Amino acid sequence: MMKESLVKAINEQINKELNSEYIYLDMVTYFENEGLSGFAQFFKVQVEEERFHAMKFFQYLVDRNAKVVLTQLDDPRHQYKTPLDVMDKALGHEKYITNSINDLMSLAIEEKDYATVSMLNWFIDEQVEEEATMNAIIDKLKMIEGSGRGNGLMMLDRELGTRVFTPEV
Repeated sequence: MMKESLVKAINEQINKELNSEYIYLDMVTYFENEGLSGFAQFFKVQVEEERFHAMKFFQYLVDRNAKVVLTQLDDPRHQYKTPLDVMDKALGHEKYITNSINDLMSLAIEEKDYATVSMLNWFIDEQVEEEATMNAIIDKLKMIEGSGRGNGLMMLDRELGTRVFTPEV
């Protein structure tokens, strides 16, 4: 049986993942309005990934016979200035999620809940990938801005438009 402190923390993480989905959907809206459908596609995949993450935590609590508690989502609306601004905010959000998952891992270790430690290892690895992906796009956007060439943004938009959601187990 899971300790209540860990159940509560995982429920909070479920809601953070659902909020992430909502935040990324807001970013999709920004890019669609800017005519950058490739960037929009990139974030549509992020939306699906965040829902997948939330459901992975959700199912874990169900499998452990613990109660899932959902809360209200936060208002995701932000004012974005440029694609780089959006990506900087996305990276900042991923770092927030990484910290939250690291805190969950610390709690699971403290509670000696090794099943939860095992499950969280997947999320730890996933967050390394999430931050690396955001950083790579930010680096490309900085190069594009520094080059003075407008075609770079369209090329990156085309590249990001090829992304598809492939759930990992």
